[in-house]
Amino acid sequence: MKKKGIILLMVMSIFMSLANSAFAAETPGSKKDIIDTAVEAGEFTTLAAALQKAGLVETLKGEGPFTVFAPTDAAFEKLLTKLGITAEELLAREDLKDILLYHVVPGKVLSTDLKDGMKAETLAKKTVDVSLDPVRVNNANVVKADIETSNGVIHVIDEVLIP
Repeated sequence: MKKKGIILLMVMSIFMSLANSAFAAETPGSKKDIIDTAVEAGEFTTLAAALQKAGLVETLKGEGPFTVFAPTDAAFEKLLTKLGITAEELLAREDLKDILLYHVVPGKVLSTDLKDGMKAETLAKKTVDVSLDPVRVNNANVVKADIETSNGVIHVIDEVLIP
């Protein structure tokens, strides 16, 4: 009986997923929010887990707009190696929420809005420094810019920013 219930739930999930995809395809200009876009990309699993642990998922699914400097899983691996800790230890840090908020700037800031030497205040109430040629936020390289979402924009970075 338990097995049938699980199978039924899986079938319903697949059906709902297909229905949502079909609806999105029929709705011109529809975009996913920051969280859904990052999760769908598949290279932000550690970031998604951290946002969940810090209670920031609903915030970044909110109206916004937000600009998110999103570190990849490889960026988190570099940080874990540098700090000599595990992902679980990172997720247990008391300052996890502040670290994540340091990656978010209020408003929608596209690459065309950036100026060399620009300082942007983050939701952690601390600034990040932007430099051009190459485009960097603090010491992190922007490896992919201007991924527009329904509630802002994502810029993919190769380092985790630490306030």
